[in-house]
Amino acid sequence: MDMHTVVVGTSGTTAEDVVAVARHGARIELSTAAVDALAASRLIVDALAAKPEPVYGVSTGFGALASRHISPELRAQLQRNIVRSHAAGMGPRVEREVVRALMFLRLKTVASGHTGVRPEVAQTMADVLNAGITPVVHEYGSLGCSGDLAPLSHCALTLMGEGDAEGPDGTVRPAGELLAAHGIAPVELREKEGLALLNGTDGMLGMLVMALADLRNLYTSADITAALSLEALLGTDKVLAPELHAIRPHPGQGVSADNMLRVLAGSGLTGHHQDDAPRVQDAYSVRCAPQVNGAGRDTLDYAAVVAGRELASSVDNPVVLPDGRVESNGNFHGAPVAYILDFLAIVAADLGSICERRTDRLLDKNRSHGLPPFLAHDAGVDSGLMIAQYTQAALVSEMKRLAVPASADSIPSSAMQEDHVSMGWSAARKLRTAVDNLARIVAVELYAATRAVEIRAAQGLTPAPASQAAVAALRAAGAQGPGPDRFLAPDLAAADTFVREGRLVAAVEPVTGPLA
Repeated sequence: MDMHTVVVGTSGTTAEDVVAVARHGARIELSTAAVDALAASRLIVDALAAKPEPVYGVSTGFGALASRHISPELRAQLQRNIVRSHAAGMGPRVEREVVRALMFLRLKTVASGHTGVRPEVAQTMADVLNAGITPVVHEYGSLGCSGDLAPLSHCALTLMGEGDAEGPDGTVRPAGELLAAHGIAPVELREKEGLALLNGTDGMLGMLVMALADLRNLYTSADITAALSLEALLGTDKVLAPELHAIRPHPGQGVSADNMLRVLAGSGLTGHHQDDAPRVQDAYSVRCAPQVNGAGRDTLDYAAVVAGRELASSVDNPVVLPDGRVESNGNFHGAPVAYILDFLAIVAADLGSICERRTDRLLDKNRSHGLPPFLAHDAGVDSGLMIAQYTQAALVSEMKRLAVPASADSIPSSAMQEDHVSMGWSAARKLRTAVDNLARIVAVELYAATRAVEIRAAQGLTPAPASQAAVAALRAAGAQGPGPDRFLAPDLAAADTFVREGRLVAAVEPVTGPLA
């Protein structure tokens, strides 16, 4: 095994493995233990299938149709039919990385040995991922209960050689053609297998795992931009003293304060206002940055705990137990994941809001303590960053709408058999949009704060070494510094990419040491 291979065993997977497969194309292997567990659980299903008594998912219909006993000669058709009928998604395609995470996490549960799926079906799932074949999955079709049914059904359809999929070259073709081109035989589903491929929280979980990875970077980036804004506003770094945060021991708060303090080390700007225009206290958006950023960090930590539990879970209905029983359950309900997805949308919205308030303060000559209006070169002739803040404000307003919880809603389905659902997929989809918007919001603050820091340097004040490193790296990335008005969108796009790719954090860490 090398660093580009993820081995799927019987006991779940890690967030790092999900990201490696979804985003970086890591190859997948099934462990010997997983193959053995798959074979053992299949023997149990085959034995139950041979009995005259009906067993849900093995020899019955599904959902509200579970009361019908299905004769042996119709069971293969039953499994094909559930996949075909449930592949009913609509709307735009979801992102390739989401589909890869969805498939990988379903494979993770299948490999646990609790689903009754044959080893060859699991191997085909791995083969499809390794070939870079990505089923076409649509935006709408999951209520987040009985699993992400429609999205997972579109993936199962590809395993059967039906429907459409995207090849490794990015071209969408019939799935059967893509399987044949890569020497992969379509699967012929047997008892329980169609159902087992559909019943999971895999889509919402995959999006949660990737959102956590992105938000970790954005929270550290926001600590840096908050420090740059504090410095440009000639604020005081005394509020970041460790002893102040020790008496309110929320872990994230202390981490954010420490990050900011390290970015500001050696600054000739902080506290300068006390010599010329005394202020007793800085504004909340400056002074309370560690408290807001830190509360978000603590929420990320809790979300990671929930994600870890779900990554260790076998989510299916019914499940095969070690003692040979096949039992129905409600573990497919997405509530635990849905709540967390909504919680993250709330904290992301608040982080975006406080970033925008600092940006607005930098641009207002009545509150910026000596900076030019809108950080313009020649105010009046130039508008400076006036409309950059408009864009940021529009994004913040959208973030607030995205923070309305999806999981507070439920809509009954399946003839009232599925009468309470989680809406977790919807929570995940809006969180992805929120994370994208948050990166843009942080980027606008970065762009404004670095321009303001450069203006202070031109006024004869010396920024912190870490601030200078951030400015230099951002300028090298294509986001230009102070000067007459120019086409601003390319600069903001460059700043967005710079933040999103983690390059802001990478730029300051050689000065500050590793930031949390």
